[in-house]
Amino acid sequence: KAVQRGPGGRLPYKTRYMGIYLAIETRSGMVVSWDRKTSVFIRLHQEYKGRVCGLCGNFDDNALNDFTTRSQSVVGDVLEFGNSWKFSPSCPDAQAPKDPCTANPHRKSWAQKQCSIIKGVTFSACHSQVDSTRYYEACVSDACACDSGGDCECFCTAVAAYAQACREAGVCTSWRTPDICPLFCDYYNPQGECEWQYQPCGDPCLRTCRNPRGHCLMDLPGLEGCYPKCPPSKPFFNEDQMKCVAQCEGCYDEDGNYYDAGTRVPTAENCRSW
Repeated sequence: KAVQRGPGGRLPYKTRYMGIYLAIETRSGMVVSWDRKTSVFIRLHQEYKGRVCGLCGNFDDNALNDFTTRSQSVVGDVLEFGNSWKFSPSCPDAQAPKDPCTANPHRKSWAQKQCSIIKGVTFSACHSQVDSTRYYEACVSDACACDSGGDCECFCTAVAAYAQACREAGVCTSWRTPDICPLFCDYYNPQGECEWQYQPCGDPCLRTCRNPRGHCLMDLPGLEGCYPKCPPSKPFFNEDQMKCVAQCEGCYDEDGNYYDAGTRVPTAENCRSW
């Protein structure tokens, strides 16, 4: 669906990079974070608590009634729940998928061994805060399903989802290693410098050229990924150039959106020369 621009041609959202995630922050109080692979997280402002419904639940801090159908009945079957929210009654019902580990039995033992990190000592501080069982089961299922390439990516994404849930609960876990789902942040470092470093729970609101005050529309938990550590002499991070700068040499429109030098600036008005 196309997004309508607001008065003056302004867009009702802003985008920013947070570690491995691309975050889309709307003026209406919603943040969508995407790892640019297979994971999407949606976060709403507190004013929406108990006022939403659908496939993402009703945001009332009660996980027991998240499977509320369109007819407002609480069910236990995921297919019944999902099919009740079809966009059109003419759409066919989703069918139960075949168990991936049954379809690919040769991958089951590998998947169970790899995914055991979720139930192991690495995440022990989080187990009392976030139940690991369903994340482990989802990890095994995903790891079994990725049988045509990208098997490690499916496993890593599944573990990262549990790590994100732990961050939401206030438990920061550094789980990646050179052998387990590594992130090579040194790729971004200029020769001889160590500006970029991996952080399991990075700064949720960096001072950037797009956000020079370091103020975000919503408070977010720190997301993992590669983050720059800008020195006092270069306090701003330029997201377009991917480096720390002493000052931002672009320009800002009336809504505070930043445009790097040489970038096309959208406008609803006719251009005039002076």
